[in-house]
Amino acid sequence: MSKFARKATVLTAALAVSAAALAPQDAEAQKRVRWKLHSAFGTNLAVLGRVGPYVAERVGAMSGGKFDIKVFEPGALAGGYAYYDPVSKGAFEVAYGTPGANQGKNSAFAFLSTWPFGPGIGEFLAWMKYGGGVDIATELYGRDNIKYHFCGLISPETSGWFRNEITSLEQLKGLKMRFFGMGAKVMQKFGVSTQQLAGGDIYPALELGTIDATEFSMPAIDRSLGFYQIAKYNYFPGWHQQATTNEFLVNQDKWNELPDEYKAMFETACHANIAWEIADGEASQFAAMLANEKDGVQNKVWPDEILNEFRKAWEEVLQEEIAANADVKKLWDSYSKFHEGYKVWGERGYLK
Repeated sequence: MSKFARKATVLTAALAVSAAALAPQDAEAQKRVRWKLHSAFGTNLAVLGRVGPYVAERVGAMSGGKFDIKVFEPGALAGGYAYYDPVSKGAFEVAYGTPGANQGKNSAFAFLSTWPFGPGIGEFLAWMKYGGGVDIATELYGRDNIKYHFCGLISPETSGWFRNEITSLEQLKGLKMRFFGMGAKVMQKFGVSTQQLAGGDIYPALELGTIDATEFSMPAIDRSLGFYQIAKYNYFPGWHQQATTNEFLVNQDKWNELPDEYKAMFETACHANIAWEIADGEASQFAAMLANEKDGVQNKVWPDEILNEFRKAWEEVLQEEIAANADVKKLWDSYSKFHEGYKVWGERGYLK
């Protein structure tokens, strides 16, 4: 064999070895993955319902259809808010909801959704991303083999749908009301019997009289659920939820199995959804409020004296929660430190 031929043979062999070394990576990049996604919110619901399909579609588009996430309606894989344990155990790969749905596991999860008289959407987003909120959530969920993803944010909600006008706090005493998160504990201070129902369960309970009143979300979302047909007094502002986060929870083992490219696609879809959902929420509320008025609803605003009483009750609840749960204390210390710094900007940068 000539010297030239020997060199060509060696070069060919080297290229073959290099190609073989790269082949597993190429095959991994082309790997087909199919996940089942439980949605806590029906996909026909305004704003919130569109999130699961949006993220699934973005991931599918970025992967050329190779990372396929199929969205299942509430009840198909699990009850609306009953997704924590199935994700932890790997019954399905991923669930979309909000952390407060899991407060029965740990009351700190309620704070990761929102809390009464909490920050607006800009400050909340900043704390979650850069102030420690996501880190705390990742730690808490990681204890149960769950990978947390901050994947959405909405603006203020309404603070209640009532059959009768509320002119004094005495009227709240004895009411049975669907109420979410830490806000429910505030309402309990005024004699309200609260329960946390998933979205699809609220209208039947209201219609049958199992509950007397409800809150759920923003006007457009609430209109999707038909509350305006029964309760004609809708109260603002959403003192209990000035901004509320969405989460995607992934079984940690399934997350670890994903190629890095697919992990990046999933995270990118979540980041995109935060901006898209904020805009969708802000754009769609006034039309719903005007439509509600045409259907006989009165959009009412709580008087300052009642809001002040709600705030005082919240301060009591907050201290009780901090004393009872070290995770809540850690979370609140993190936010409080961030808030002190943020005020330097927040109190000067925005018009009052």
